[in-house]
Amino acid sequence: MHLTFFLLLLTPPSLAEPIASPLASPFPLSSVSLTSGLLPANQNRTVAYLLDVAPDRLLYNFRLNHKLSTLGAAPNGGWDAPSFPFRTHMQGHFLTAWAQCHVALGLAECRTRAENFVAALAKCQANNAAAGFAAGYLSGFPESDFDLLDRRQLKSGNVPYYAVHKTMAGLLDVWRLLGSAAARDVLRGMAGWVEARTGRLSSAQMQAVLGTEFGGMGDVLAELAQVDAPNRARWLAVARRFDHAAVMDPLAAGRDALSGLHANTQVPKWIGAARVYVVTAEDYWRLGTPYYTGEDRYRAVAVNAWEATVHHHTYAMGGNSQAEHFRARDAISGFLSKDTAEACNTYNMLKLTRDLWTLSTNTTAPGGTEHFDYYELALLNHLIPAQNPASAHGHITYFTPLNPGGRRGVGPAWGGGTWSTDYDSFWCCQGTQIETNTKLMDSIYFYQESNGALLWVHLFVPSVVRWEARGIVVRQTTAFPAGDGTELVVEKAGTTAFRIKVRIPAWAVGAEVSVNGGPASGVKSGTYAEFGMEWKDGDRISVKLPRRLRLVAANDKPGVAAVAYGPVVLSGKYGDTALTAMPGLALGSIKATQKPLEFTAQADGKTVTLGPFHEAHGHNYNVYWAVSGQLS
Repeated sequence: MHLTFFLLLLTPPSLAEPIASPLASPFPLSSVSLTSGLLPANQNRTVAYLLDVAPDRLLYNFRLNHKLSTLGAAPNGGWDAPSFPFRTHMQGHFLTAWAQCHVALGLAECRTRAENFVAALAKCQANNAAAGFAAGYLSGFPESDFDLLDRRQLKSGNVPYYAVHKTMAGLLDVWRLLGSAAARDVLRGMAGWVEARTGRLSSAQMQAVLGTEFGGMGDVLAELAQVDAPNRARWLAVARRFDHAAVMDPLAAGRDALSGLHANTQVPKWIGAARVYVVTAEDYWRLGTPYYTGEDRYRAVAVNAWEATVHHHTYAMGGNSQAEHFRARDAISGFLSKDTAEACNTYNMLKLTRDLWTLSTNTTAPGGTEHFDYYELALLNHLIPAQNPASAHGHITYFTPLNPGGRRGVGPAWGGGTWSTDYDSFWCCQGTQIETNTKLMDSIYFYQESNGALLWVHLFVPSVVRWEARGIVVRQTTAFPAGDGTELVVEKAGTTAFRIKVRIPAWAVGAEVSVNGGPASGVKSGTYAEFGMEWKDGDRISVKLPRRLRLVAANDKPGVAAVAYGPVVLSGKYGDTALTAMPGLALGSIKATQKPLEFTAQADGKTVTLGPFHEAHGHNYNVYWAVSGQLS
């Protein structure tokens, strides 16, 4: 290697230089509008809650802890009660949701709430000396909890870094989405506090601390390194301190050692690994070596974790975990209970999925649809229906039960066994769901500039995408998932040619695509169909996505399976009838009715109606069956 070039590789370029990223990017939330279908209803219910919840109640614990007046506000219950160990974990989710709400929908009140909340947090942080806390600390519980954590004397179930991460992540989103300098400054203060706190621990002491759930600390610090250029190296170094060797080492070596681990504790670590990988690769992209793989260990952790989870620990409807824990590899049929599929896990798995798909868009990628086939499955069958459609405020269920005769809204004991509430729940899943339902447009489309203009279409959602930089507007019209296709119309073609890639899911065998009425060739399920031309206003791509009944067998017992129609998981409707055992389903008896996505079948010798699992609300259902015969 030429010595000059070798030295160049060792010398990071100026952080003021733009990144010549080879990767695809999501459109800003403001560039995509939802026009109809399932998603806007969820969004609207969540926004109603965001505009109704009382900020002073959310600030109660912060103000009390930092020795400021609570202004007469009432305290919350549930996981934000003044006596709850890691209170104030929820408020960061509200910051993110308010910021996303403003960007996605232009609602000024959401921006005002976020900025006012940050101002109140800044006052709490500024009073640290009077409260007896170190500079930068910000939380609703005393800093002494971290002293106990460092000494491994913290009571079981208390996870202080988890709560601090949520606040930091919310501040980061208010800074980068709303341009808030106040959020930036409070966040820098918190990050500096984390730096000082962790910097005084030995490696062995830090690894011991990481045995307690710490949320996405590695993730938020790596993201902070990306956006805070003057402190890039500083924050990246702190992010690396949250590399949990006991979890990451096996994954880096390609081993699935997940059995018995608390599931949602782990997924944010993998997201953090993916983000650290990108930060380490960005300097090389600036040098014009876009396919340099950064620190491959981090990428290996994220990729191997995703593969293990999706293929060996995930239920038919896209969720994972039982009683919040991973079970043995491929153990599915023995863990169909009331406490399966924690919503937080899937929220985080979709974040990881986006990141890994993005990393696959360089020239070494196979170009398959596996990532967004999973994304579609989990969003449609798990996260969207985790919200109660009968709730004006979009209350949610913590678990999605998969026991015979399960029912949504059967939550954990601390939630009263029902849906969440406005002020007496504040579960982790309630926080991630207000985020999910204010960014539902974030993964429908991506764009790429590294090899000519390219528009990716991942999801089939009625929507409009505006690529402002190129003057391009594309509208998607679809009845999916009730319908079997989608249509893309170029409403503004801009001034240059561009390419469009449309996902043809693996389940859509025999898919057909036409451009302006002419059939396209080479369309294959499990790939992205690509079309490049000089588009003009009114040009259209029509996509037909054939759906067939298919089985999703339990990994550990082929005779136990769920039934799906395309990406739509079907469930049996049992009203208020309790089931004491898994019903036996005669596969050859399944027949379509005149209603979209509805079938009848024989189960235990009786007729049962099968309908889309995402609509299974207000009745007992069944997802996994003891199957016999063959699908006709």
